[in-house]
Amino acid sequence: MKTACVQGIIRMDVKVMEDLVNIREKLKIYVEKGRITGSMELKGEPVISVKPDPLKIKPLWKVSNYEGQFLAVDCSTRTLKRANNWGIYLMRPSYALVKGRDVLWGYEERLYAAVGDIHVRRKLLEDYRLELESQLALRIIREKFENVYDGHTPHDYVLLDGGSYFGGERKFRVSLYDECKERGICLLAISKSSPILHDEKGRDFIAAVSGLSPYPLWVYPSLKKPDKEEHLYGEISVVKLCQDSGRVFRCDIMEYLTAYDAVEILSPLTFISEDPRCLGYPIPLFLAHHFSRPSEAMLLHYHDKVESFLKEEGLMDLLRLEELACSFPDEIHGVKHAFEWEWIEHD
Repeated sequence: MKTACVQGIIRMDVKVMEDLVNIREKLKIYVEKGRITGSMELKGEPVISVKPDPLKIKPLWKVSNYEGQFLAVDCSTRTLKRANNWGIYLMRPSYALVKGRDVLWGYEERLYAAVGDIHVRRKLLEDYRLELESQLALRIIREKFENVYDGHTPHDYVLLDGGSYFGGERKFRVSLYDECKERGICLLAISKSSPILHDEKGRDFIAAVSGLSPYPLWVYPSLKKPDKEEHLYGEISVVKLCQDSGRVFRCDIMEYLTAYDAVEILSPLTFISEDPRCLGYPIPLFLAHHFSRPSEAMLLHYHDKVESFLKEEGLMDLLRLEELACSFPDEIHGVKHAFEWEWIEHD
């Protein structure tokens, strides 16, 4: 598989400078006025309980060659500096565009400050991560995808990491959904894990249905219909894409695609899910995840850049005292920098 990096999501240095200014303004307000307290409700996805029906399981076709292209986006979040009431993070949204055996990839690096306790910060970070992923996907679609859709089954794909929730806080942006719908792109959301899917006894649905399938490649369609009032824009299905892997994934098929048969929509994914590194997970999503990981040297570079900027702005002395009030558990374990210890992960 040939790869080519296109790092130039334009003027990264300019954006980082803008990010540093935003960080300064947030932390200056915090130093002068303190943390604004208040309740921020953190709602998770509702649990879905369904009794598995073996008659609903459908076999997928094994696709050995495919002419369309597959775009995936992902974003990592790494902690650069943090205290009890604030944190500064490096966000690295990345993409992988796979066509045949060729891969085009690239990334951005952005800095972000979140003020609040750890629960509030996680909410803010998730919302910003999904904003960055949505913006990046839109940019690559407009640069690399054809404008005209001929009315037949969509042949180009955009793959998102997570559930198909759009609009509002901590959700993908509706503009991405609308762009894919208008262009006739097959937009799917595939989750690395799905703890909310249960059978009728509260056990793991994916494990239960996996034991019922007689097929090497299969889909269990329409576990839950789209419900835009709940911001769910896709129909929840469960899919197994690689015969040699035991991995099964939740896959949400966008509402505008449900006129097509799920087998027709999902079978092309078998072409990109056989790489042994991926354990049955589509290779574009695997690569986007891989490319989103910054090196330790890059993390240290941004850590020092942030610290130098805040020192010049006269904010570092107080912020360092707040870091020390928070970091003793790290240091007693031999951890010097927060990014050596603390990952901000998502499902």
